[in-house]
Amino acid sequence: MDGWEKRTYGELASRIDSEPITGEKRGETGEIYQYEVQFFWDGEPGLAVRVIGSIDDGGWRAYFPLTRSFIRNPANESNANPGMTKGCS
Repeated sequence: MDGWEKRTYGELASRIDSEPITGEKRGETGEIYQYEVQFFWDGEPGLAVRVIGSIDDGGWRAYFPLTRSFIRNPANESNANPGMTKGCS
């Protein structure tokens, strides 16, 4: 998610209503992980963007993937803690 957290509000907002970004990534131990990144309005359209990323190993974890999210507002401010909206109202 670090790469997405560095993107501007405009870059993130332009991804809303598009297909999720999906792919595979190899871990340090050689295990293959599937990931997905989605983009939504966090409430009213045109205001804050919520970005949600999830990753799993294709096993039982696919039913309960690890997720992380952040919110970016039009002033390019991001929440300090994933899952919280501090500074993005």
